[in-house]
Amino acid sequence: MQYYSTKDTISAAIPSQIYEVILGRSKSCPMFLFALPQKEGYEFFVGQWSRHELHFSSLINIQTLGENAPSQLVLYHYPDLKEEKGVVLMTAEMDPKFITVHQAQCLANQVQLFYGTQRQETYRLVETFNHHPEDFKHMSVIAELEQSGLGSTGAPGGSRLTGDGQ
Repeated sequence: MQYYSTKDTISAAIPSQIYEVILGRSKSCPMFLFALPQKEGYEFFVGQWSRHELHFSSLINIQTLGENAPSQLVLYHYPDLKEEKGVVLMTAEMDPKFITVHQAQCLANQVQLFYGTQRQETYRLVETFNHHPEDFKHMSVIAELEQSGLGSTGAPGGSRLTGDGQ
């Protein structure tokens, strides 16, 4: 964590129990539509899991470039210390032309919000997106974000995932 504290990126130590929930859910629900607060409104990003990696591409890029849409943010999870230390380390690679550190932190926090939640209503949005897309409503994601406090654009520092696993 100290190494990454001087880098222009995000990192976290995720408690093993939380990561196990997130990983298990990512297998049955490998994609989700995340909403990133902007000065006016929201920009949507599609997150797609590939084992211990989560790739984010803006919805507009996916709509225009399809499967050739580049990842603007990739979260890498390293389960090597899961048994010994009880944590999974997370680091990120991001395209600074398209996404800021604050925006990357917001998306990473949403992974915990939607995939690591104990609230069944929250995770049901992920399930609906993956298994019943015709019933999915993107405004439900925004409503959940605003209810959680992650939807506010005002506080650039506020973070739910921290280096000490909180």
